[in-house]
Amino acid sequence: MTFSASFTTKSILLAAALAMAGPLAFANEGAIGARQGQFKIMALNIGVLGGMARGTVEYDAAQAQIAADNLAAISQLSQAFNWPEGSDMMAATTNRAWPAIWENQDDFLAKWAAFGTAATGLQAAAGNGLEAMQAALGPVGGSCGACHDAYRQPQ
Repeated sequence: MTFSASFTTKSILLAAALAMAGPLAFANEGAIGARQGQFKIMALNIGVLGGMARGTVEYDAAQAQIAADNLAAISQLSQAFNWPEGSDMMAATTNRAWPAIWENQDDFLAKWAAFGTAATGLQAAAGNGLEAMQAALGPVGGSCGACHDAYRQPQ
C-alpha cells in the first residue's frame, strides 16, 4: 500500500507539473516557429535583392520593389509574442537565439528598430535603379549582422 500511495502521489505531481509546463512549452514552440518563419521570409527577400546587387540576377525594378516592400512590412511586425522567456537555444534546441536577448532586451529591440529604419530606406530606393538599391541594401545587411553577431549562435 505504501508503494502504491507513493507512486500515486508522484504520478499526480508529475501530471500537474506537465500540465502547467505544457501550455508554456507550446507557446514557446509557437513563438520560435513564428520568428523562424519571419526570418525565412526575410532571407528569401534579401536573397532576391542580393542576387541583383551581386549581378547574378538581372536587376528588375518591380521585383526589387516587391522584395523591399516585404522587408519593410516585416520590420513593422510587433515582436511582443515572438520572444517569450524560455525560448532561447538553451531551453529549446530548435533555434540559435542566445539567452543574451532576454538579458539585453532594450538593445535587442533597438537592433530590430534599426532593421526597420534600414528596410524603410531600402523600400524608398529599391525601384529607383540598381545603384540606389545596392546602396540601400548595405544598411539592411549591416542591421541584420549587428543583431546576429550579438544574439544568434553561429551555424
